[in-house]
Amino acid sequence: MKPEKNFCPDRVLSYFRLEWLPLAFVTLSGLVYNIGLLATPWFEGRLAQCLADILGGSETAAKMAMLVPAYILVTLLVQAARFVKRFYVRRFANNIDRRMKGILYANLVRQSRAALEKEGAGELMTKAISDVDDCVEGMRKFTTEVFDTGVALVGYAVMLLVYDWRLALLSLLFTPVSYVCAAWMKKPVQRAGAAYKKAAGALSAATLDRAQNAVTYRIYGCEDARAEKYEDALNTYEKTAVRSNVWQSALPPLYLAASEAGVLFILWFGAKNVLGTGWSVWDIAAFTTFLSCFTKLVVKSSKAAKLFNAVQKAEVSWTRIKPLMKQPEQLAPLRIPEPADVTLENLSFAYGGEPVFTGLSLTARPGDIIGITGPVACGKSTLGRVFLCEAPYGGSARFGGTEFSALTPRQISATVGYLGHDPELSADTVQNNVLCGSEQEAEPYLAEAALDDEVRRMEQGLETVIGPGGTRLSGGQAQRLALARTLAHPRPVLVLDDPFSALDRNTEDIVFRNLQEYAKDKVVFLISHRLYHFPQMQQVIFMDGGKTTVGTHAELMAAEPVYRQLYESQTSQKGGGGA
Repeated sequence: MKPEKNFCPDRVLSYFRLEWLPLAFVTLSGLVYNIGLLATPWFEGRLAQCLADILGGSETAAKMAMLVPAYILVTLLVQAARFVKRFYVRRFANNIDRRMKGILYANLVRQSRAALEKEGAGELMTKAISDVDDCVEGMRKFTTEVFDTGVALVGYAVMLLVYDWRLALLSLLFTPVSYVCAAWMKKPVQRAGAAYKKAAGALSAATLDRAQNAVTYRIYGCEDARAEKYEDALNTYEKTAVRSNVWQSALPPLYLAASEAGVLFILWFGAKNVLGTGWSVWDIAAFTTFLSCFTKLVVKSSKAAKLFNAVQKAEVSWTRIKPLMKQPEQLAPLRIPEPADVTLENLSFAYGGEPVFTGLSLTARPGDIIGITGPVACGKSTLGRVFLCEAPYGGSARFGGTEFSALTPRQISATVGYLGHDPELSADTVQNNVLCGSEQEAEPYLAEAALDDEVRRMEQGLETVIGPGGTRLSGGQAQRLALARTLAHPRPVLVLDDPFSALDRNTEDIVFRNLQEYAKDKVVFLISHRLYHFPQMQQVIFMDGGKTTVGTHAELMAAEPVYRQLYESQTSQKGGGGA
């Protein structure tokens, strides 16, 4: 997304400035529309007077025949202006919606994985869709009501004052009451809106959880318990939605009733004007025009009060998304650095003060494959993610002479290739999942991952769509496709987290041989609980109980009984370090 000059994404006014052209059309057509609306009460009064004159015998139908076409023509002109205004208001809203969502998404995808996981998928979905929509809707209504209400209110008020300023002031005493009520209801409306947004986020999260883990819950008999939790989330959502909607929909009629109280004065004092005993001398046309004008004014007034509530709702959503509404970083082309050593000195990492591992020191040179293993939950994956610098680490981790923590996120992206537990495949073709927009051939990298033959046998080869998250692939195929994607975007440091867990032994042998050839100028950290190929690695990091031991496979076989037991249980070898 290209940044616009002097545009501040966290300021609502900036969006209005940026859309000045649609707003110019809205302004011109809005003025024509609302000034034209003032002719409607006048025509209604003339028509009523003409009808009375015809019935009294002082006028003929010819005059009515002239008034009706003129009334229709003015009405058509007014409605044409209304169409133009609404078209450009919608265009204005669509442009802002697209821009806001583009900024929000761009900032969301650049947040760290830890930050995204902390906030939760359901909450992020609500912010990215519902909150932006509510903000845009508030801005749209504000833009619409500036003319449909603001200009019209002024015009109607002027007409009332011209016909009888005393009666106008008296009948309009109740109109400000609706605005006072709307302002007074601000806090309840915002509280109800905030509770609704929170419940919507919780329901989205519960829905995702239920869909993604449906098979697991069914197999282990957890469906009823999960269904109860989902129903709780749904009930909370429904209650908060009803409460929020009540505040939104129940208040406008009250605003309208408060404003219309002034009609009692018009009926009393207006009748006196018609009889010639009031403040002004009116005919039926003047009375009808004044009453029609006042009725339209109070309807507009109630809409203005309703607008306050819509803006208050938008304020809740804006408060939620504002921290993410900042100018996205403009990404320069990646500059892949030259191969260099990776040096770890007394590296440590802790969650909330609890150490995950400590005292890790080693030097890895380009061409080295470093194995990382240990018992379950010993911190292997955590060590792999240290290179992404998603959280502060202790000690030192350097690429060449530069600390990883001193690199910008963009530099880390250019330096470290990462393949995590989750393949994170998109609902696209095999080829697009490998290339991710790069201009090259996908086949060589599929061959490196021993997936090329299987892709050729798929119904559309490289153009086969794999479904959301790779649902049409087996676990091993999804894993190898993600590995092919990683290899297609070479980096001097590769972190591969358990890339062989779903592969059979023969396929694993092929992929590992290809990886050795591929990584001759790279440092690879290969995290795995399968140790078949660890004898071929230059160094091995064994993690257990928060401690780390570094050595060759043979050294660890001699010094670490747990490591030896893990290896022998997989290879059925007794004794020796094996090659």
